Amino acid sequence: MSRRSIGIVLNGVTGRMGYRQHLVRSLLAIRDDGGLPLADGTVLWPEPVLVGRNEHKLAEIAHRHGLSDWTTDLPSALARDDVEIYFDALTTDRREKAIASALEAGKHVYTEKPVATDLDGALALARAAEAAGVKVGVVADKIFLPGLVKLKRLVDSGFFGRVLSVRCEFGYWVFEGDWQSAQRPSWNYRREDGGGMVLDMFPHWHYVLEHLLGPVRAVRCTTATHIPRRFDENGEEYAATAEDAAYATFELDDGIIAQFNSSWAVRVFRDELVEFQVDGTHGSAVAGLRNCRAQRREATPRSVWNPDLPPSADQRGDWATVPDNQEFGNGFRVQWERFLRHVVSDEPFPWDLHAAARGVQLAELALRSAGEGRRIEIPELA
Repeated sequence: MSRRSIGIVLNGVTGRMGYRQHLVRSLLAIRDDGGLPLADGTVLWPEPVLVGRNEHKLAEIAHRHGLSDWTTDLPSALARDDVEIYFDALTTDRREKAIASALEAGKHVYTEKPVATDLDGALALARAAEAAGVKVGVVADKIFLPGLVKLKRLVDSGFFGRVLSVRCEFGYWVFEGDWQSAQRPSWNYRREDGGGMVLDMFPHWHYVLEHLLGPVRAVRCTTATHIPRRFDENGEEYAATAEDAAYATFELDDGIIAQFNSSWAVRVFRDELVEFQVDGTHGSAVAGLRNCRAQRREATPRSVWNPDLPPSADQRGDWATVPDNQEFGNGFRVQWERFLRHVVSDEPFPWDLHAAARGVQLAELALRSAGEGRRIEIPELA
């Protein structure tokens, strides 16, 4: 059994997602398990090249995990012949330029989303990738969550009959940063730094809906900055110039209506930080990060509105748990493995820069909808 090394630049690895999910729980986990087996018997061995702006943090991460290859010089890393893949986990406002430089260097690209701050930038990257003839992939981690895998299984089985609607509740309380430190970086709340709920989360909601039920055809959105002043990592007060909540209605084919409430200013009274409910003529299901529960039409209780009597049905207890029926790995690692096989073995990988551009388009039109106070149809991209 032969081993094939593949050099991967990880840019933004000092950030929470870049470090925890992509380096430790994905690439280093693959190495800990002996590499990634390919269909031809070869074992693929990721060789991370850590890139960032902070020498101290990079050196500390490298030392912690027994790595030695790190640099603050992205151009020199991209110029290396032993580097085949560029991965981007930078802040949103820096991502487009960095990806463009990787494409110009002829590297395959795998990246977090959103890929750009506007549709023009996202489409420019997609065109540049096609011109370069490289392979590209965009993180779509939500659809690899166990709860959504089970929900997709129900959709594909015809469990719902005709799907009527989708409801999503997402979010949690992000501390303002004064009396308790915030759980999210301050740039998330500054529009000038690429922050905001819509640009951050709507590209995710786009690929979730597209994966489960089909393309989004129209959007109506209202945004709010519920907490107008916050405190940054140094304890300095700043003005929140981006929205911390967005309330949107998406229209899909066949009359399906999807309502998504997304907020970093909401206290959680549900089982998980995100829950998706799909209602259909033959059944309904509620999926979170890990769990999924369903109710068939023949098991649906006969609810009657009567405020003078206590409820006669156990509205939550009458739902059945959808079984795992498989082992679920870390969703980020699963998608990394698929992208690596895409690069080396040409296995399919549908989450490309064109798909990412559609997500940016949805975010851009949702912000426009909020600004103009109206429903906006979403044109198909050429």
